[in-house]
Amino acid sequence: MSVSRTVVGAHYGWRDFAIQRLSGVVIIVFTLWLLIELLMLPALTYGNWAGLFATMRMKVVTSVAMLALAYHAWIGVRDIFMDYIKPAMLRLALQSATIVVLVGYVVWAFTILWRV
Repeated sequence: MSVSRTVVGAHYGWRDFAIQRLSGVVIIVFTLWLLIELLMLPALTYGNWAGLFATMRMKVVTSVAMLALAYHAWIGVRDIFMDYIKPAMLRLALQSATIVVLVGYVVWAFTILWRV
């Protein structure tokens, strides 16, 4: 007779470790790509800067990088709160506030980016 064990817990470990690393790679690749694009500009003027972000390719790549940055930040801050903030209600309040702020940042960035 086999005994079935129910494993409980958040199970964040491996998945979040992989997402944290993947989002970090996305952020690094975007940063390097942006630096190369900036170095290829004839002069760093507002017109050239706005023109760089006016292309659909740059908007999509920057949007992906913004989402990766927000999720990367969420995993890091959530883990810090889970490790160091012991009162459950305070941790929930801080996590909720973090989510609101990060979603606000992403919406703000998308508004600016897609308006160009």
